[in-house]
Amino acid sequence: MATTTKRTRFSRRLPDHVTDELVNVLSESKVFGFNDLFERVFENLKVRNAVSGGEEMLRLRAYEKLQNLVTRGLVEKLGKEYKGTARVKEASSEYAAAQEEA
Repeated sequence: MATTTKRTRFSRRLPDHVTDELVNVLSESKVFGFNDLFERVFENLKVRNAVSGGEEMLRLRAYEKLQNLVTRGLVEKLGKEYKGTARVKEASSEYAAAQEEA
């Protein structure tokens, strides 16, 4: 007879700086092309000293995260331009931390 043990995992989620900066920029009521959006995100990350892995790798990560936000319905894609919806703040790590506390 095999007994199963209940395993509890502790998962420490680090803040996702790229997604947070995407949310900060897209929460403005403006429409951005990807290059303009990436430039703003890249500059903000440099100011926060949160850039690692080089610009091209960061560009790929930012594009992947942006597409994830589009899929989740938090960002609207208009042709080749992007605009944050009213719910875009739901993707920030501050929002996720507040949800876990509640």
